[in-house]
Amino acid sequence: MYLTNSAYFGRMKIALIGYMGAGKSSVAQILSKKMKLDFIDLDYEIEKYTGYTITETIFNKGELYFRKLEREILKQVLTKDNFVVSTGGGTPCYYDNMDLLNANSASIYINVSIPTLYGRLEADKDARPLIAHLEGDALKEFIAKHLFERRDFYEKAIFTVKADGKSAEELSEEIRILVDE
Repeated sequence: MYLTNSAYFGRMKIALIGYMGAGKSSVAQILSKKMKLDFIDLDYEIEKYTGYTITETIFNKGELYFRKLEREILKQVLTKDNFVVSTGGGTPCYYDNMDLLNANSASIYINVSIPTLYGRLEADKDARPLIAHLEGDALKEFIAKHLFERRDFYEKAIFTVKADGKSAEELSEEIRILVDE
């Protein structure tokens, strides 16, 4: 198995995947500190490369450009050792990114229910241009539709952790134990 081999050779690569609002970045930051690994936020790496926010890049260059760039930066990240990477919600769903993640890291799907995602995203939607205009049932339907479309990709992850009712600290500890076994 990947983890046994990676631990033996002193390399640890952990990739957190899941829908927006799942807590990937928060969990990755805590987990990286616990495990003394580098923290990498894929969206931040893209923004650093382009000099623009993700929203600006998509608006100015288009989603196809963004997804190609995302894949190239993901490939670069996966050549490194000893990190926890937080991916974008759509990252696993394009090209063969999920296969790439599984072949080069311990991929972990942070599985969050629609009601929990709705609660989190409703409170934070102004910071997320993709959903800022959605209210109530429209937001719930958007989340449900997206999760339905993306679930097959997310469920290809090597591991899945259920996140409802758990803090980022609790999830990071659960993941730490999972990858250390």
